[in-house]
Amino acid sequence: MRGLTGAGDGGTAPGGERGPGTGRPPSSPVTRGAALTVLLTAALLCAGCSAGGTGTRDEGPAGTQPVAQVSPSSSATPMGTASPAPRVDAVRLLKNDPEVDPRVRNDLKPCAGSAYPVDTSYGTLTDNSAPDVVVNVLTCGESVGVGTYVYRRDEDGAYENVFAAEVPAVYGTIDRGDLVVTTQVYGWKDEVTFPSGEDVITYRWTGRRFAETDRVHNDFNRAVGTGEGALPLPTAQN
Repeated sequence: MRGLTGAGDGGTAPGGERGPGTGRPPSSPVTRGAALTVLLTAALLCAGCSAGGTGTRDEGPAGTQPVAQVSPSSSATPMGTASPAPRVDAVRLLKNDPEVDPRVRNDLKPCAGSAYPVDTSYGTLTDNSAPDVVVNVLTCGESVGVGTYVYRRDEDGAYENVFAAEVPAVYGTIDRGDLVVTTQVYGWKDEVTFPSGEDVITYRWTGRRFAETDRVHNDFNRAVGTGEGALPLPTAQN
């Protein structure tokens, strides 16, 4: 029967529609549209994968790359937490030191209550593993220095006197690893508060003792500091 045997000249399919010569029922518009959509989607995906950097996931699988993490080192020491230098009893050091002038030891008494006129500094002066100690002895009344001493700690924990300057108006400080000793210079008419000048001497540790490395002398002007006269009036600015 024509239309059922698939003759090459085409025939009339049941229902009055002409079908292709293969004898297969014609595809519906919906079926052809769905197939076209699938083909277009596959083509776009293939084009994206072969475009060299423009396709999706071109950078590789997500979540498989290791993430570098920096953790604070447990051995790092926070700033401002350096161990403080061990404190010493400076008064006991002086009183038990036979190298200190007996007059300084005998006159070393509290000024008010239990406060002694002693200033103490800690720092590195002798390249020792333990901090060195600089002790300045003052007078109670005018706070004038009468002695400067440097003590160095031995391996057994005892302190050794490695420097002493016992002259009026002397004071020692630590300046970047050097010992700086300042001595006020007085004339025979000078008052304690108005010296004529000063000597500033710098010492450096040589391995066994302190050696002088620099000396500066300053002369003070005698015309100022008397407290007389009024302050000059400021000059008007235009």
